[in-house]
Amino acid sequence: MSERERAARRQASAHAAEVHVDAQRKVREAEQRRAGELVARFVRDVTERGVAPVPLTARGYGGRHRYRTGLRGWYLKPDRSIAVGTDGEFYILSVPDSALARVRGARVAPTPPPLTVGEGARDGETLPLADLLRLRLDRPLD
Repeated sequence: MSERERAARRQASAHAAEVHVDAQRKVREAEQRRAGELVARFVRDVTERGVAPVPLTARGYGGRHRYRTGLRGWYLKPDRSIAVGTDGEFYILSVPDSALARVRGARVAPTPPPLTVGEGARDGETLPLADLLRLRLDRPLD
């Protein structure tokens, strides 16, 4: 195989990889949009039903402490590891342990909501986001 053929093959391979990465990005963005719509509808529905939001706390990575976050919303799982805020954002409520955070509270950034909650987690519990939101709408956690 000549150098020209090897170069052409490398270029074709690089192009195929770019196309693949772009396709994955588009799928991920579409899933995030759909999940965001589900979360927005949940906030609207839970508010219409008069379910009061609660102060959200985050658990430290060590699992021994919970930290104030300054956020309000609705927990989605009984272990209070994920929630939807009144701001319509999805939160994973896990933070590094910190003595300072015990006094000041912890900052939790919103994350793009997944269409399947728990996917890739070690406990093996996965649930479609739509089902989890419907469950919490019917049986809110306090």
